[in-house]
Amino acid sequence: MVRINIFEAPGLRMNDEAAQAIDEGAVRKIILDYLIHNCLQETAEAFVACTGMKYSFDWSAKLDKRKNLLQNNEDVLFDLLTLHFVELVRSRNCTGALEFAQKELTSYGNREQYIEKLQDVVTLLAYEEPEKSPVYEFLSMDHRQSVADKLNKLVLTHHQLPATSSLERLVQQVSVVRYCLKQDCGKDGWAPFSLTSFLKR
Repeated sequence: MVRINIFEAPGLRMNDEAAQAIDEGAVRKIILDYLIHNCLQETAEAFVACTGMKYSFDWSAKLDKRKNLLQNNEDVLFDLLTLHFVELVRSRNCTGALEFAQKELTSYGNREQYIEKLQDVVTLLAYEEPEKSPVYEFLSMDHRQSVADKLNKLVLTHHQLPATSSLERLVQQVSVVRYCLKQDCGKDGWAPFSLTSFLKR
C-alpha cells in the first residue's frame, strides 16, 4: 500500500493511520495513464515491463495511419514539417535540409500566415553554428515540446479524450483544495500545495 498525506500543515499533520491509503496498483494506473495520455510510448512500455503490470498496448491508432488528421490541420502539419527541417539543420545535414524545404515547405512561402515563421526557420541554414543564431529558439527543447504538445492536443481532441490526464487533474484538485484551506485558516494554516516540495519529502 502507498500512503499519501497531502494535507500536511504546521500542527495539523495527520498520523499514518489517518493518512489516506491508496492501493499501489491504482497509483501505477494513474502513472501509466499519464504516460499514454502524453504519447510517451517507449516510457509507458518500459514502465509496464518494470512493474509487471498486465496491460495490452494498442498503438494501431498511430498518427501515420490517420493522414487526414494532419491534412485537415495545416498549422500542426506546418509545425511538424518545420521541426523536421530544424532537426536536419541541427544534424548539419544542410543538403538534406535544403532539399526537404524545397519539396515540403515551398508551398507555404506564398501563404501569409506562414511566411514570417518560414523565413525565420530557413534562416538557420545561413549560420555555421545555428545554435548561436538570432533564431536559435527553434533548436530549443522548449520549441520541440511546444510542437509535441500541439500534436498531442490534436490527437486527444480527435479521439474525444480530456485535455489533461488523471494525474494532472489530481494535482490541480489538490492545489485548489490546499489554496482554499489556506484562505480559511489564515497565515498560520495550510501552506499552498507544492508538487516539488511534496516529491522531495
